[in-house]
Amino acid sequence: MKKPAIAVVGAAETTRMGTVPDMSQIQLHADAALNAMADAGLKPSDIDGFATAGEDVVALSQYLGIEPQWMDATSVGGCSFMMHIRHASAAISAGLCNTVLITHGESGRSQLPAPYFPWPPSPMSQMGQLESPYGIVGAPSMFTIPVLRYMKTYGVTLEQLATVPVIQREWAAKNPRAWFKDPITVQDVLTAKMIAYPFTILMCCPRTDGGGAIILTSAERARDIAKKPVYVLGTGEGSGTGLISQMPDFNTSAAFRKSGALAFESAGITRKDVDHLMIYDAFAHLPLYGLEDLGFCKRGEAASFIQERRTAPGGELPVNTNGGGLSYQHSGMYGMYALQESIRQMRGNAAAQVEGAKISMAHGVGGMFSVSSTVVFTNEAP
Repeated sequence: MKKPAIAVVGAAETTRMGTVPDMSQIQLHADAALNAMADAGLKPSDIDGFATAGEDVVALSQYLGIEPQWMDATSVGGCSFMMHIRHASAAISAGLCNTVLITHGESGRSQLPAPYFPWPPSPMSQMGQLESPYGIVGAPSMFTIPVLRYMKTYGVTLEQLATVPVIQREWAAKNPRAWFKDPITVQDVLTAKMIAYPFTILMCCPRTDGGGAIILTSAERARDIAKKPVYVLGTGEGSGTGLISQMPDFNTSAAFRKSGALAFESAGITRKDVDHLMIYDAFAHLPLYGLEDLGFCKRGEAASFIQERRTAPGGELPVNTNGGGLSYQHSGMYGMYALQESIRQMRGNAAAQVEGAKISMAHGVGGMFSVSSTVVFTNEAP
């Protein structure tokens, strides 16, 4: 394990989550930011680096009363915030700034404002030429393409796929802030409303309102912060293809493999060192790809790994302990919530705390397997 140089000194989600009909998207960003600053015991004037996605980074910094000397507006979907941690860590290490605030806020349910998704894509775009003419109309119809191939290749059954949301719901039942908490069965999942085969509605994430924020600084400066810090041990990011139809292999994500390998290498750890794992799960198949592409399972074995309850409460590798995007919250870009749960686990104050956990990994996806980013945290001081 390598000596970490960067620490999380503040982390918080919005005061309210789920349905927040009286707060706009920018207000959700601000609420999360103020909560994270209160958590760290800092004020806006202490922040000299700022990163966000989904809002204009300059306008939002002005709204918050922050005058950053370093900014990052990377916006590549749900893993943007993992990338922000990677980029901010590099910026702090290079002396470009000292303290970085990363914010997320989305009015995914109340739609204040409604998200803007241009559809159909421009005929000049790759998607407009190669995919939309053939009936691709959003995430469920895109994501079903690789998972059907994956299921056929490895003989994964619908019942095994349905086990993923069932176990996620078990974790969510332990979390008072989870959107869905009632237990479900495999039969419940299979007989739920069909969205796009093989996904029923219980294999798809809900739409909620909410957000979160994280504050980073150097491990050295973190010693002066009152709250015990969580350290950034390693990071990674990788890209694949922005078009599902152009994936060279539907059974694996090149972006996942690249990002995970970099995170393990930079952290100086192996899979056996990981006590807790968060895998972005907007849909039920993503934990299967994550477990295999990160190297925790061999090809085609992730479905059995989950079905055997090895990721469930009491299992050897706790995964998505907040309930995941399928049951906890999913305002549109879930990566921030995965990061928050990893940080809570490392702080020892998670709703479903993993006893003795020292290393947590948070792995995210952007687009439909187009990009990925991974962050490794530890609570062990350098």
